[in-house]
Amino acid sequence: MINPDLKLDEKIFNEDVEKDATRSGYGTGLVELGDKNENIVALSADLTESTKADAFAKKYPERFIQVGVAEQNMAAISAGMGVSGKTVFMSSYATFSPGKNWETIRTTIAYNNSNVKVAGHHAGIMTGPDGATHQATEDIASVRVWPGIKVIVPCDSIQGNKATVASAQEYGPYYLRFTRDKSPILTTAETPFEVGKGQTFWISENPQAVIFATGYMTYYALIAAKKLEDEGINTLVTNIHTIKPLDEDLVIEQAELTGAVVTVEDHQIAGGLGGAISELLSQNSPTIMEFIGMRDVFGESGKPEELLKKYGMDTDSIYNAVKKAISRK
Repeated sequence: MINPDLKLDEKIFNEDVEKDATRSGYGTGLVELGDKNENIVALSADLTESTKADAFAKKYPERFIQVGVAEQNMAAISAGMGVSGKTVFMSSYATFSPGKNWETIRTTIAYNNSNVKVAGHHAGIMTGPDGATHQATEDIASVRVWPGIKVIVPCDSIQGNKATVASAQEYGPYYLRFTRDKSPILTTAETPFEVGKGQTFWISENPQAVIFATGYMTYYALIAAKKLEDEGINTLVTNIHTIKPLDEDLVIEQAELTGAVVTVEDHQIAGGLGGAISELLSQNSPTIMEFIGMRDVFGESGKPEELLKKYGMDTDSIYNAVKKAISRK
């Protein structure tokens, strides 16, 4: 059943569930922050509207910089402002930032612990028809290895707003990962959010497996859990919105409780959520695991739903992975 304590959207399982892109939360969060703090500044690399930075740019033009197609320059400028009293948000498509400017972010922002929040948009195969060149499926792996950075992947637009606002409350570098297409809204304004704390959206008695999901893929994990429950198979679905720092205590506790783990993400399995959790459990509590995600391949052009099915990341794939994990115990 849906966890009543989290005040989630009551329409999660309805056909008319409201949908919005997680990137929308970045846009509303920026404006909210700008209204309260004159030291909030934003930069974009020629993708202001696509990354939802346009509302902030229109309301606070004196605090917005359009650098054009120059992602490395955007990172360097942001780094300087971030160590000079500003709280900086910089946005582009994730394949370009942190993709193209990976070394510049590493050296000028991460290494110097600059107060910059890197917003990577159009991440994952959810980007759809734009194809492999614009579908960042390696970005989590590439940034979570930087010392000191925090990595957040919102599950919906509301959580995207909260993640954006929360990142500004703490000094230092963040990576915020957003998707392009609309996806179901799972949370509400009353749903709590805390950086580094996972949340169990689906609860049950005597669960036989736990599904750790991140981003919009949490929705498909919930659909799979409901289908499994209809067959008498109890599970937990825990939304891991913060990949780094990982909620280690919760992950270990639920892995030991169930004895079977399935990780779900729109990212390469290597180095993403699955990689992070397997690293943790291998050292602390080795557990049977199955992984849902990209398996060492680039994506193709197509509709998001078609791509999820092609790469074994849809609801049926999650359902089968849970049953497989349980059968291995």
